Amino acid sequence: MKLIEIESLEAYYGDMQALFGVDLDLRPGEAFGLVGANGAGKSTLLRSMVGLVNDRRGHIRLAGDDITHMQAEDIAQQGIALVPEGRMLFASLNVEENLMMGAMNRRQGHWTLERIYDLFPILAERRKQMAMTLSGGQQQMVAIGRALMSNPRVLLCDELSLGLAPVIVNQIYESFARIRQDGLSIILVEQDIERAISVSDRMVCLLHGQVTMRVDDTSRVNLDQLSAAYFGE
Repeated sequence: MKLIEIESLEAYYGDMQALFGVDLDLRPGEAFGLVGANGAGKSTLLRSMVGLVNDRRGHIRLAGDDITHMQAEDIAQQGIALVPEGRMLFASLNVEENLMMGAMNRRQGHWTLERIYDLFPILAERRKQMAMTLSGGQQQMVAIGRALMSNPRVLLCDELSLGLAPVIVNQIYESFARIRQDGLSIILVEQDIERAISVSDRMVCLLHGQVTMRVDDTSRVNLDQLSAAYFGE
């Protein structure tokens, strides 16, 4: 069974083409890694999936339904949530208010404020603190919690480790096991190949907007081949 099916996806920013015929699929409850160097098209792929790239062609299906040309708010209601690169928190809101913004397109489900605070206890302690005064790692927790508050079927995570200390990155990645307990699927964009391998069931490598390698079992990945696909060697 495929939860997400992407076929021949192209994406454009004006006259510039960013994705060239990308194909991939995601299974229920799966963690899927998306690796590649800067400019490979990773963020564009995620943004296309949630309707934030206006000019997209091909097909994106969620549980068999074509969502390619849906608006972003409708895609969120269908069950895809994005944790964007750079977190993009609301500077004028406190932690709890930022989390509640994720409930605006809320689907029926089990993710509540209480469950977010159980997942990230530090956020419960600082729920009334202005979000932008938190550390970078704590802000990333808010961004993840905000996305979970919509009760998605698919969580898209874009460069969660960017600019964070390794110990904080480890804490965030350790939360994935609990996030996936109820069958939530994750697509994870990550530049760190080894970290992506450690948390993903399958993965693909992108280069210049095209898939250069597919890994159907990350426990048996050939690192030399993956490195060549990553750098285009």
